[in-house]
Amino acid sequence: MAGDTSKKDEPPDWYAAGLEHVWLPYAQMKTAAAPLPVVRTQGSHIVLADGRVLIDGIASWWTACHGYNQPHIRHAVAKQLKQMPHVMFGGLAHEPALTLARRLAALLPGDLSRVFFSDSGSVAVEVALKMAAQYWINRGVKRRSQFVAFKGGYHGDTTGAMAVSDAEGGMHALFAGLLPQHHIVDLPEDDGEAAALDKLLAERSDTIAAIIVEPLVQGAGGMKFHDAAVLKRLRVLADKYDTLLIFDEVFTGFGRTGTLFACEAAGVAPDIIALSKALTGGTLPLAATVATQKVFDVFWSDDPKKALMHGPSYMANALGCAAANASLDLFESEPRLQQVAAIASALLQGLAPCRSMPGVKDVRVKGAIGVVEMEHIDDLDALRARFVEQGVFVRPFGNIIYLTPAFTIAPDELKTLTDAVVNVVRSINS
Repeated sequence: MAGDTSKKDEPPDWYAAGLEHVWLPYAQMKTAAAPLPVVRTQGSHIVLADGRVLIDGIASWWTACHGYNQPHIRHAVAKQLKQMPHVMFGGLAHEPALTLARRLAALLPGDLSRVFFSDSGSVAVEVALKMAAQYWINRGVKRRSQFVAFKGGYHGDTTGAMAVSDAEGGMHALFAGLLPQHHIVDLPEDDGEAAALDKLLAERSDTIAAIIVEPLVQGAGGMKFHDAAVLKRLRVLADKYDTLLIFDEVFTGFGRTGTLFACEAAGVAPDIIALSKALTGGTLPLAATVATQKVFDVFWSDDPKKALMHGPSYMANALGCAAANASLDLFESEPRLQQVAAIASALLQGLAPCRSMPGVKDVRVKGAIGVVEMEHIDDLDALRARFVEQGVFVRPFGNIIYLTPAFTIAPDELKTLTDAVVNVVRSINS
């Protein structure tokens, strides 16, 4: 029996043979803890090669909103796989993509009606920036090539997206010499900050193509929350200075903050919105950049040079679109937003004990996002290992411990997650 246990604890052959050939994300490969070998997922469970089962507290970077291996999505993908896994979107079109575009246009606020598909959130943002810049070029205004973005913001890891992210507070400071310089300013959370932004736009609007913001929650920049009044101020200022407004809802879209799209909380609509992550329910890579008819009309021309020259090879992938349509079915047929509201209540209650603990700077909840902000975290790998010991997968970053579970998580599983956060935070300074 001892020999069997030892064998069970050894990683599978594929793990040892392949690990030395991969480059892992956001990791110093020389010193980072080895990744956990996963063999199966189901619901909110991650099953490891050694048989351990972890409750996933972050829904695979916020994508698996319906839980893993969801039957309706799985069936839709399997059906599409038999019929047509993929066909290029240049000169060809297919039903899953056109149906998805129509459905997204119907769900989104305002006049967001033209959908450009891509394959990741970062690329969706790149396309949004490109649309905004070319919007002015097509109108014969070539100086408007800069963007206003906000401190604490994060929009992706590709070059354009990095340039509108907060390098000083984020992970892209190394690339300062490579990136174009834009205006990274304070969010207009009060009258003084709003006045400062107004002044900037008054002075520089003739060079600014658009304002870009993550509505309600700045995700990877530190899970920082702001209220709906910020979005209303941005819409007013964008209109005042005839500047486009871009909402990056890659993280916040599809129910995460309590409404289907975060911008609904403010009752405002952007000119361009970027979507990804939960778009396919955590099943396949897919993203969408959706523009208003006002933006699209500037590209509608007899002049081929006014076309948007962008086209990912797997644009509008049929499998991804089938998964996304199935995910939208679930938002229509199952009580996802009520589940988010229940999760919010459970997170408020479950994380409350952390408020009085040493080293805790803040505890906050918005929708299905629960955050414990520490004064500092000395060893992220050690902290992540403590969560695994508690039977959960939680991946703190910076000084943030957060939970973004699947909306379908069972109450007892959610309690296990919040209890684990409380236990680990208590152990940090004990």
